Amino acid sequence: MLAMTVADGNLTAAQVPEPSPGPDEVLIEVAAAGVNRADLLQVAGHYPSPPGAPAWPGLEVSGTIVNVGSDDNAALLNAEVCALLPGGGYAQYVAVDAGLVLPKPENVDLVDAAGLPEVAATVHSNLGYLLSEDSDRKRRVLVHGGAGGIGTFAIQFASKLAGAETWTTARSEAAKRLEGLGADRVIDYRSEDFAALAMEAGGADAILDVIGAAYFEPNLKALAQDGRLAIIGLQQGTAAQIHLGGLLAKRATITGTTLRARPLDQRRQIIADLFTRVWPALDTGEIAPVVTTRLPLAEAAEAHRLMAAGGHVGKIVLTAK
Repeated sequence: MLAMTVADGNLTAAQVPEPSPGPDEVLIEVAAAGVNRADLLQVAGHYPSPPGAPAWPGLEVSGTIVNVGSDDNAALLNAEVCALLPGGGYAQYVAVDAGLVLPKPENVDLVDAAGLPEVAATVHSNLGYLLSEDSDRKRRVLVHGGAGGIGTFAIQFASKLAGAETWTTARSEAAKRLEGLGADRVIDYRSEDFAALAMEAGGADAILDVIGAAYFEPNLKALAQDGRLAIIGLQQGTAAQIHLGGLLAKRATITGTTLRARPLDQRRQIIADLFTRVWPALDTGEIAPVVTTRLPLAEAAEAHRLMAAGGHVGKIVLTAK
């Protein structure tokens, strides 16, 4: 089968053996693969595949199940699905644990569904508590990088499912698109001080951050009392200083998470929770993946160039045909 393998820091099309599904796995004929910033890091040599995963990138796909590793999963044959992967999505076929597979939502195109698993799992595993927490006031959520794949999904999640007042940082050129997704306020990070604006308004109850060190201090300032900061990316630095007095005074909670490195049981539970709590809204069309760029699998290097350049809105996906 064809796969986009990595050689000397570059993506190269190569023929590799077609995988065989293990006892707990299914084999997916890939319709499309979502492109994530982690894929760029892997190609650059900074984020290798975990043991047992294919050596080429790809953390999420959509497609059709064409084989199963045991009769226990026979009912899944020919189902149109999307799946969360430890790697290997940039290929014609991929084998994945059946517990990491989700049905294609009714109101989502099969190709666009490739842009769901990674972002939905990331957002829900960090902001899912908003769906079950009782509050006597409307909470405020600040999403950094609102124009990206995670950002466009997080805005919809926070505003439409959690009912929160939703702020985001992004370039002003994307403001109308993000407001259409549910953002109440779009802050142009190039010219506006998000921390000062948030403090004026009483602070953010939850912040989802993909930036890292460069935003650490302003994020703490932007938090409301008892606020939560979830750091899920390190686009602008890995090391920052913390003023512990400010942390204590706000009773703030700071978490840092990744998805790929979690134990399989945790990833299975995240997918099960998604199916119960988020998939109904995708089935009805209340929320939807934002896929703005489709490129053939063979043009994966160009997809990476577009992502690295920034300025795009939503997800980039690689199509098998």
